[in-house]
Amino acid sequence: MGSTSLEMAFVAPALLLLVFVLVQAGLFLHGRDVALQAAREGVSQLRLVSSQQQADALHDDVERGVVGFARAVGRESLLAPTATARWYLDADGDARVEVRVSGRVVSLVPGWDLRTEQTAHGEVERFEAWR
Repeated sequence: MGSTSLEMAFVAPALLLLVFVLVQAGLFLHGRDVALQAAREGVSQLRLVSSQQQADALHDDVERGVVGFARAVGRESLLAPTATARWYLDADGDARVEVRVSGRVVSLVPGWDLRTEQTAHGEVERFEAWR
């Protein structure tokens, strides 16, 4: 009888540790997905801009919108999100956009600073007259 209690004393902490690791992995993956979805949201807004001047004018608004989206969707899973948006011409002369979102992921272990950074890219849409 005493051996069962002793075995459980060794097995129970290992099972609890496994549960905490699985929950932490889920929290990290959710925070990462929130950052990626926020970056995609920014790309979908910025890829409608057809010139560098328009992109410069909307740059701050897009970054604020991305951070707001990350805060609204992520709530407590993505802490202190930041966004960086960029409109540029690639080597072929095609206009492209890039939005990078980073932030801290909530951690179950005090003092453990988990960070994530996700980037989304897209080509600027070109609208042409129908012939």
